[in-house]
Amino acid sequence: MAFLQLKGFHKRFGDVHTIKGIDLTINKGEFIVFVGPSGCGKSTLLRLIAGLEEVSDGQLMLDGRDITHAPSSKRDLAMVFQSYALYPHMSVYENMSFALKLAKVDEAVIREKVERAARILNLTSYLDRTPKALSGGQRQRVAIGRAIVRNPKVFLFDEPLSNLDAALRGQTRVEIAKLHRELGATTIYVTHDQVEAMTLADRVVVLRDGLIEQVGTPLELYDRPANQFVAQFIGTPQMNVVPAAQLPQFEQVSGLTLPAGGAIGLRPESVTLTAPDQSPIHGRVELLEALGAETLIYVTTPSGAQLVSRLNQRTSLQAGQTVGVQIDTDAAHLFDAQGRITRTGAQAVGLAH
Repeated sequence: MAFLQLKGFHKRFGDVHTIKGIDLTINKGEFIVFVGPSGCGKSTLLRLIAGLEEVSDGQLMLDGRDITHAPSSKRDLAMVFQSYALYPHMSVYENMSFALKLAKVDEAVIREKVERAARILNLTSYLDRTPKALSGGQRQRVAIGRAIVRNPKVFLFDEPLSNLDAALRGQTRVEIAKLHRELGATTIYVTHDQVEAMTLADRVVVLRDGLIEQVGTPLELYDRPANQFVAQFIGTPQMNVVPAAQLPQFEQVSGLTLPAGGAIGLRPESVTLTAPDQSPIHGRVELLEALGAETLIYVTTPSGAQLVSRLNQRTSLQAGQTVGVQIDTDAAHLFDAQGRITRTGAQAVGLAH
């Protein structure tokens, strides 16, 4: 049986229809990530689950219990906010134990739960400090610890890493992944960063304009996107999507027929650069991004196609050079004029292997 189930979820703010009918089933122990561009409804959806917003239509079931209209305090959920929301005058221990004290839990039980959470999060030596004496990453861990001590059925994270710098984001992302494995808790995590989605999730829910575009494992979304929006949203750098008219040699090279007004989708690793005489497709190197372990090369063809090639090595190419462009046609995705997928490259790749 589904552990958490959203049935026909709608949310309206006056005349604005924000969530437009979402059905989603989440299993016990899953790490689910809601991802999408700003304004897609992902944070609103999380707030509806948390009980911080009232559902306009639909039903929310948790472990067999209807909690659609239950107050947030009675839902057995714990939320970690982007802003940490710590009490500045309280110590770390007091912040983490506050909800349990309000619930009149025995002091010995509170201490045991707080100390256990502090051990898990490497906060034991900071329990007497106030938030102002902590770094951003430590404050976020305190906010997570406050959720852990409540022992909820579901953890809700609303963009918890967006206030951290790049190094801390990477470190805290690893800590959240380890924490999920240790606790085995059901987790729903909202982010606009698809790298976080790809590295943390058991399944990713891609949202756009208040609707679900696709649900699947990170690699399912990467290899078999449902449409052009998902194809370009998942993956860094994003998939090359070129209008068919800008790559007229593609049908000749691939033997495939392109949909009228459609486009060709190529992951950067499916584009290889060669000497000009080794490919019927030529391009001019516009920019090189040498990232150490890999190199990204931006190329423009005479017909206007802009392509990014990913190399897992360094290169002697320079901006301004003319190169041959070779395409792994087996890995090409084809889209019609409406952005619907007509051929998934992963299917051909799977057959090849």
